[in-house]
Amino acid sequence: MTKRKQPRAQSGEKTPKNRGKRRPGAPGTSNNEAASGYLYGIHAVTAALSNEKRRIAQLICTSGVAKDLEASGLTGRIKPTLMQTGDISELLPPGAVHQGVAIKTNPLHEPDLDQVMETANRLALLDQVTDPHNVGAILRSAAVFGISSLVMTDRNSPPQSGVLAKSASGALEHISICRVSNLSRSIETLIKQGFTIIGLDGDAEHDLNEIDAGEKVALVLGAEGVGLRRLTREKCDWLAKLPATGPMRSLNVSNAAAVAFYELARKNWLPT
Repeated sequence: MTKRKQPRAQSGEKTPKNRGKRRPGAPGTSNNEAASGYLYGIHAVTAALSNEKRRIAQLICTSGVAKDLEASGLTGRIKPTLMQTGDISELLPPGAVHQGVAIKTNPLHEPDLDQVMETANRLALLDQVTDPHNVGAILRSAAVFGISSLVMTDRNSPPQSGVLAKSASGALEHISICRVSNLSRSIETLIKQGFTIIGLDGDAEHDLNEIDAGEKVALVLGAEGVGLRRLTREKCDWLAKLPATGPMRSLNVSNAAAVAFYELARKNWLPT
C-alpha cells in the first residue's frame, strides 16, 4: 500500500472541557501519593532494586519478603527495614496493594524528545491519557512488544507514582517516559525526523495491518471515551483502527495499545 495522507478528522468529535488548567493530581493518583516517593508491590520494587539508575532512600518490607529479596541478591545496595504489613499500609495511600514491600525513591530521569529520537524507532504518544493504571499497563505492553518510549504531555498525564509503577509491573524501569509541552508540535518534529505517525481511531478507514509505515513509527493513542483531539488527528499521517469482528467495537485504551503494539511487532516493520 502506498503511503498517503489520511483525510481530515470526521465531524462530531468530542473534545474534553477545561483543558487549560492542570489539575493537581491525575485521576486515581492522590497528591500525597505523587509526592511521597514510595513505589510498592513485588514486581515494581524488585525491578527498581535491579535498576542501578535508581536512587533508593529506603526499603521497607516484611521479614518474609526480606528473605526473598536477600536470596535474590537485591539487598546489596540498601538494608531492608522490617515492618509489619499493617505498618507498611499506613505509609502508603489507602488501598495500596503493596504485597509486603515498598521503597522510597526519586522519579527516574525523563529524557526530552531530542534524546528519545536519537535511539528510538518505535514510539507511543499518549494524547491526554490521564489514568495511571492505563499508563502503567501501556508501559508493560510497550516493554513486551519493543516500544522504546512513551511520549506524554506535561499537562493531563500522571506522574511516576506508586499506582503507575504497580500497574507497569516493573516496566517503568525499562521504558522511558518523555513529557512534552505540546503534542501537536512534537508530532511535527517527529515527522521531520522521518517518523510515520499513526493515530488509533475506531472510525478510521483502514485497519492497522493494512498500513506500510516504514522503519520509524509513532503510534498515537487517545484518552478513553474522548479519543484523539482534533488537532492531533489532523497531524497524523494515517488514522487506523484495530480489526474487530465481534459484537463490540471498542477496547480500553491500555488493551487497545497492547493489540496495536503486537500488530506493529507482528508485521516486522523494523529490523530485529
